[in-house]
Amino acid sequence: MTLLEATPDTIGESHIPVLETARLVLRPATLADAKPIARLIDDRRIAEMLTRVPHPYTLADAEDFLATVNRAGGETVFAVTRDSTVLGVCGIAQRAGQPPEIGYWLGLPFWGNGYATEATRAVIDHAFGDLGYEALVSGARVSNPASRRVLEKCGFQWTGVGLYRIRALNSSAPIDRFRLDRGLWHSLRNWGLAGRRV
Repeated sequence: MTLLEATPDTIGESHIPVLETARLVLRPATLADAKPIARLIDDRRIAEMLTRVPHPYTLADAEDFLATVNRAGGETVFAVTRDSTVLGVCGIAQRAGQPPEIGYWLGLPFWGNGYATEATRAVIDHAFGDLGYEALVSGARVSNPASRRVLEKCGFQWTGVGLYRIRALNSSAPIDRFRLDRGLWHSLRNWGLAGRRV
């Protein structure tokens, strides 16, 4: 992963870096990303896997979401891009009294290419390497083995199952919970496992 300088006039908040991997550029998501994000996430198959996303998902929903993220001390959201095309998002949310939580989603046309794992690894490296976090948590619906596999490939360890409200379903569903500690991340990096190709 390469850390590039963020330029406030082009990508929003200057305290958020641009992360570059072998195939992807993760840059702070801005209001200019609202249309592609709304178009990609307005798919029931994606919305039903995420806790906060309504379905249908409108341009106004995307604009409201993007207007609240990437502020100091809050939720950091990166637009995952390849060749300037937005593929999805990956981010870190601060939770009071809990470790920060990593979340991600990709549009359906980009599934199955290893992009989610590559983007998540970049954000994990940023969280531990640049931000100095001691632990991260994440989750995946029990019915979403692909997302669970992303977390496992990134070194997350399963910690249990919880029942969470899924906005698109207007109901609750079981979600596998995962945790990654700095020590394990550091060991995986030293063994070269965290950086291997998917």
